[in-house]
Parts: sequence; C-alpha cells; structure tokens
Amino acid sequence: MPPRRLRLAAAAVAAALVAVAAPVASAGFDDGAPPAATTAPAGAEPFAETRLFFGTERPDGGPAVTDREFTAFVDREVTPRFPDGLTVQEGHGQWRGADGTVVRERSYELVLLYPSAQAGASGPKIERIRQAYRQQFGQESVARVDDRVRVDF
Repeated sequence: MPPRRLRLAAAAVAAALVAVAAPVASAGFDDGAPPAATTAPAGAEPFAETRLFFGTERPDGGPAVTDREFTAFVDREVTPRFPDGLTVQEGHGQWRGADGTVVRERSYELVLLYPSAQAGASGPKIERIRQAYRQQFGQESVARVDDRVRVDF
C-alpha cells in the first residue's frame, strides 16, 4: 500500500478512535488503570488490543498478496510471537489518492489480545511483524491501532 494512502487511512482510523474511545498508547497500558469500558462481565481482565491493517496491493505493480501468502506470513511471523491466539479478518480498504481518485484494495485486519501487563514486551514483537510484512511484500506501511479493553474468556 503506498505510504500516503496508508497514512491517510491510518489517520482516519486514529481520528475516529480518538473521538469515540480515547485510546491510550501501548506504553500507557502498564499503568494499572482500568479500561474505559464499564459494561464488561465481572470476571473480565484488563487486556491490550492491537489491530494491524495489511494492504495487499503492491506499490511496484506486482501481483497482489494472495490468501495463501498471507496465511503463510501469519504462520511464520505472527503465531510464534502470539501463540495464545489471534483473529484475522478480510477487509476492503479505501482512501483518496494524491490525484483525488478513490483507490480500493483487499486487505486483512489482524487482531491481537494480550494481558495489559504484557504490553511492554509485546510492542517490539508487533513492530517486528509490521517490518517483516513491509519487507516481504514491498509495502510502504502497515497501520497499527492500540487500545485498552476488558476481556473474559
């Protein structure tokens, strides 16, 4: 995904989250403060939630990242770092290009949940995942959104 397009998409997502949920950066997850949500079940624990957005179009015009390639990437780069579980959702992203044209592409959203106490240790792992995807698939960026949540399994 070209950097300008992804930055615009990420900025829109971030602005919406700030307006609605006032997310806190992962560095602040270790402060022990309860998440903003108050409707969680009594047994819910404080967790960090990180969502990563992966575009599939290649800026160099090469073939789009396939489902098979993305699944192999998750198996190799994500699962070893977050073996307790994750969710992958297919999506369709769009943004306005520099020339004013609306551009659309197939994408993936990766959702990671981990105890708030692990946020500090998880941050570098997440950054390695983002870097690996950019390098392997020639992407300019991978958007990241962090939030505090309460989780009950």
